[in-house]
Amino acid sequence: MNPATAFARVLVDELARGGVTDAVVCPGSRSAPVALALHQAELSGRLRLHVRIDERTGAFLALGLAKVTGRPVPVLTTSGTATAHLHAAALEADQSGIPLLLLTADRPPELRGTGANQTIEQPGLYGGTVRWAADVGTPEEGREAAQNRYWRSTAARALLVATGALSGDPGPVHLNLALRDPLLPEGHDPRPAPPSGVWAGRPDDAPWTTVAPGTGPGAGPGAMVTTPPPPGTPGPARARRTLVVAGDAPVALGRSTAVVAGQRGWPVLGEPSSGTWGGTTSVRGTALLLGTPWAAAHRPNRVLVVGRPTLSRPVSALLASPDVVVDTVSPHPRWPDAGRGSVRVGGVLPDPGAVLGEVDVSGHVVPDGWAQEWAGAADRVGAAVDRVLDATTRLTAPRLARDLVAELPAGALLVVGSSNPVRDVDRYAVPRAGLTVLANRGVAGIDGTVSTAVGAALAHQGAGGGPAFALLGDLTFLHDLQGLLLGDGEAVPDLTLVVPDNDGGGIFAQLEPGRPEHAAGYRRVFGTPHGRDLVAVARAMGWAATSVHDADGLRGALALGGPRVVVVRGDQRVEAELATALREAAATALD
Repeated sequence: MNPATAFARVLVDELARGGVTDAVVCPGSRSAPVALALHQAELSGRLRLHVRIDERTGAFLALGLAKVTGRPVPVLTTSGTATAHLHAAALEADQSGIPLLLLTADRPPELRGTGANQTIEQPGLYGGTVRWAADVGTPEEGREAAQNRYWRSTAARALLVATGALSGDPGPVHLNLALRDPLLPEGHDPRPAPPSGVWAGRPDDAPWTTVAPGTGPGAGPGAMVTTPPPPGTPGPARARRTLVVAGDAPVALGRSTAVVAGQRGWPVLGEPSSGTWGGTTSVRGTALLLGTPWAAAHRPNRVLVVGRPTLSRPVSALLASPDVVVDTVSPHPRWPDAGRGSVRVGGVLPDPGAVLGEVDVSGHVVPDGWAQEWAGAADRVGAAVDRVLDATTRLTAPRLARDLVAELPAGALLVVGSSNPVRDVDRYAVPRAGLTVLANRGVAGIDGTVSTAVGAALAHQGAGGGPAFALLGDLTFLHDLQGLLLGDGEAVPDLTLVVPDNDGGGIFAQLEPGRPEHAAGYRRVFGTPHGRDLVAVARAMGWAATSVHDADGLRGALALGGPRVVVVRGDQRVEAELATALREAAATALD
């Protein structure tokens, strides 16, 4: 057996024994030994293989798989520019704490810096984006036993670091794999991979890793770090007006937050991907509610932040307010304090008595009607929003977000794209239990969302979950068209992509670039009309597709199942005007 093949088989064996259940391969020559070893592992039932022709798509597919399973997912590329296409997904995994394993095949050291074809400086390519990087030594003849132990320990370390098992800080890991010719096994071997341990240089079958199944982002709690409170900080006697602001977080952390908040009577202003949606004290329309004079008059004096809030300017303004005490819970030991206003940052939910001062001397929670006030205000805002949205039967983007969430079956998965869709869901949809909502909020990019949704759907359904849906803008859809390509023999997800199509970058019409004084350059620089028929585009990529215009059409299209694309046409300027009308209706409802 040549050294490249021996290395590949040992590497894949250790990954499978360490808990890897899914892997993504992007075709290439230099990566052939590892690709074949992964294929053999699939034939023997040890893992599930996904093949994509585009590396960026493959990386985001792996990201979606890892988001749902909590397990590290390898994505394999050949050398050269192929490796650069993993960086966007690595950035998202870095900021979201997702265990992504970047396997980049490389030329051996003697070919680097010589002008050799498809050779770049790959070690250190991802910089501080990855938790750990290793330029794995080139396999050589005659050193099998020592190399096997090194290869296994390297793979084990990669898995442990990626899952955060050692640090509590999960994230991407990069293994650069320098391989010499010959790259293919000698002769023709159609047999599946040998059983676990056959390729090992170890005397037993125990894996080097101790990664527990289901280990996911945020597995390791950190200690509470306390900084002195600023002058004028309200003491425990005034600390009963507490809000929970829940940003993007691992599902388990969000669910535990929702339970604790419900027990304590804390209103929860939760982003859709926070895991707190649908809890007993979850508040609808956070951004609309916080933007009203009512919210200013009912300002909390403490805010407990869980995860990373990224969606709303009113939330950012609340967290930056000097008269609000902010306690932050982070799922990993980073410093999640963008407003630099937290007095405490920790890795676990704080004790309400010691930290929040909301328990009386008998040990009971002090009721004060705080949650009921916020719930009542949210109900009035929601009713005003519904009246505006229901004034026409046409599906505007805000109404689409509201109606889509309401129509999804229990047990469904919803992946929400960045830009307007996730904000529309946050502002207008009614939070409900029974849904798993995911979004790429680590870096909040629009790239790779189709592939993320495909990966998340496959993992969700592989675990016995219900159908999957995604709400993503037209540019987000077009940015990752290759994510729609499902090769012959690849698993097909029950996934329906719902695309509000306003012919370009509609979010800018609702921000400063959309103001009248910038009209001259808006269309060219911000509106970026694409002029494509997205139904025809989706069909050309092999997906069933249809266009709908009203609630009945949406309901019927969602019932058809996937893979499917549902397009809803809109207008950037009309939706910008509607957003203004909805903000005004919210404020009026609370006058």
